[in-house]
Amino acid sequence: MKSSTKYLHFKTKKKIEFVHITHEIEKFLSESGVQEGLVLVNPMHITSAVIINDDEEGLKRDYIRILQKLVPYNDTYEHNVGEDNAAAHIWRQFMGHQVVLPITKGKLDLGTWEEVFYCEFDGQREKRVLIKIIGE
Repeated sequence: MKSSTKYLHFKTKKKIEFVHITHEIEKFLSESGVQEGLVLVNPMHITSAVIINDDEEGLKRDYIRILQKLVPYNDTYEHNVGEDNAAAHIWRQFMGHQVVLPITKGKLDLGTWEEVFYCEFDGQREKRVLIKIIGE
């Protein structure tokens, strides 16, 4: 059994942004030499998420539009004392926290349209994502 750990570092240009990270995960998987196992992808911040979905710009805009309807970013929240990111904390819960991906024959075993995204909801500051590969 092997394990490998890597951190991706981000400072997004926008406060709310979807960053496509599939290729970085695939590269690290190739470097790890693991043929069969699992990859954990975990955002190390409570205002971001990692999701698997289609890489389609309209879909990303739909996510943001629906999240804004459910939890408006500029509304009044008790958490906003000293900060303005309460909505980002809540959005993260809706989108999910982390993902676990299967490794088969040395490759990510994803569906036809599946891609991995880091979802930033309180950006323009330093953030990181943990990639943990475990397998043989």
